[in-house]
Amino acid sequence: MTFPLTAYIEAALELAHYDTLEDGSFAGEISKLKGVAAFGQTLSGCEGELRSTLEDWILVGLKLGHKLPVLAGIDLNKIQHGRVATT
Repeated sequence: MTFPLTAYIEAALELAHYDTLEDGSFAGEISKLKGVAAFGQTLSGCEGELRSTLEDWILVGLKLGHKLPVLAGIDLNKIQHGRVATT
């Protein structure tokens, strides 16, 4: 059983794009999710930072009532009786 929040995070990370910077470090972003970007000395470190940033972005967005994009048919904006509706 996959929880909607976990599925949303995984769907978002599939959209991630990584670049190698001039100093050999890495930058990652999920362009569909405004402001979700991270940096790391290694690709693995950058991926971990991007996941953490994404998780924070989702939680803050939900708390502040921001409309989050629907990803992979998962709409985190429609919470009903403690459950997230999927389309």
